[in-house]
Amino acid sequence: MKVLFTASECFPFLKTGGLGDVAYALPKALRKIGIDARVILPKYGAISDYFKDSMHHIESFDVSVGWRRNFCGLEYIELDSVPFYFIDNEYYFYRQNAYGYYDDAERFAFFSRAVLEAIHHMGDFTPNVIHCNDWQTGMIPVLLKDIFRFSPRHNSIKTVYTIHNLKYQGVFDKNILTELLCLDEGYFHEDALKFYDGISFMKGGLKFSDKISTVSNSYAYEVQTPFYGEGLDALLRDRSWDFWGIVNGIDFDVYNPAFDKDIFAHYDKNYYSNKYINKTELQKMLNLPVNNTVPIIGIVSRLVDQKGFDLISYILEELLQDGIQIVVLGTGDKKYEDMFKYFAYKYPNKLSASITFNNSLAQKIYAGSDMFLMPSLFEPCGIGQLISLRYGTVPIVRETGGLRDTVFSYNDSNGEGNGFTFASYNAHDMLHTIRRAEYFFYNRKDVWNNLILRGMWQDNSWTNSAYKYKELYSSLF
Repeated sequence: MKVLFTASECFPFLKTGGLGDVAYALPKALRKIGIDARVILPKYGAISDYFKDSMHHIESFDVSVGWRRNFCGLEYIELDSVPFYFIDNEYYFYRQNAYGYYDDAERFAFFSRAVLEAIHHMGDFTPNVIHCNDWQTGMIPVLLKDIFRFSPRHNSIKTVYTIHNLKYQGVFDKNILTELLCLDEGYFHEDALKFYDGISFMKGGLKFSDKISTVSNSYAYEVQTPFYGEGLDALLRDRSWDFWGIVNGIDFDVYNPAFDKDIFAHYDKNYYSNKYINKTELQKMLNLPVNNTVPIIGIVSRLVDQKGFDLISYILEELLQDGIQIVVLGTGDKKYEDMFKYFAYKYPNKLSASITFNNSLAQKIYAGSDMFLMPSLFEPCGIGQLISLRYGTVPIVRETGGLRDTVFSYNDSNGEGNGFTFASYNAHDMLHTIRRAEYFFYNRKDVWNNLILRGMWQDNSWTNSAYKYKELYSSLF
């Protein structure tokens, strides 16, 4: 089985979110179980010179964007035994960020066509499956079945399209059909690419791929409902028999408290007392009172409504009356940035707010916190709860998407569970759940220590998910 994994970002080259982690870790896990998985992504200007200088130029060719023929270079590097290809065009990709530009439709129309053209130049590697991810690659299945349908090298390739977040769909003016994609106006109808008055890259991937997947089983069900479906729920219900929910994992080599270079002291599931050194040093670093008997609640997130910060805003003052400390890291909506700055000023001994993104500090928070809060409105999979479990930090989450599939509320009657959860999107339900966790932290150290160990022993690596993706790929043939 040969799989070409196409993505708009990938750790460690450029990463803005969870997709970057998946694009690195899943192909690596697939190769360990015998699949020849390779990755292709844009060669961004923000990629470090260390990687750029190690790339090998394979070939140059032209790519059609509407009536234009644009230069494309194909470059190659191997990292951690995974082959990576890069689509090189300085006009489109020599920029410091992956997204957010006025010409994103053109940039990723070019990328989609370039990926398919690049297959002509990959030597003896012809994929059986192209695995597409999110809206930036949504046009690959469309172009494959239209422009490349008569190509001997392409006509037996199957496609899988994975939704990482349905909210971001890549909707653009309908004129891009002919001006950028070289497709006729027949695609502008409800059974093709039309989405209200525009063209949806996401819809293209969902409509024209051979199989669809998303990053947790619960999210696969949720997006088939109007509340979560973002206007595409009917299409997803129509394709439900082709729709797989496979929960993400994390790379246990990268997220490993026994070797993590960013934390203060190493520890593992067999000897975790050093976790408390991380707590003490985190308190010192953030100018919080050093007190091991007070629980730290960690938050590492984008500060936006989707992540549940409207709930936090309702009860934060009340929560800060408890015997806790809160450590926040992230950026986002100004109202939430200002909220945390205000409460950090008002309660300097109880709340630290770092309104930035700092990966090293994030790792220190995962290792040094006692609890990790994720009250999301929706969460396709989530990575924070998986990292927190790995680092022995007990998650407190709302039961949605991947949070529901990976965190199970502690049941005092049978001792089962690995965290604390609440179902309703309600601020005081969340507050009650946080205080339930506080109770066990203060009064039941036997339970609390078992929760720490249970999370650290839980296998949330990519191994199990890789086998499920192998099953998905095999179902195409």
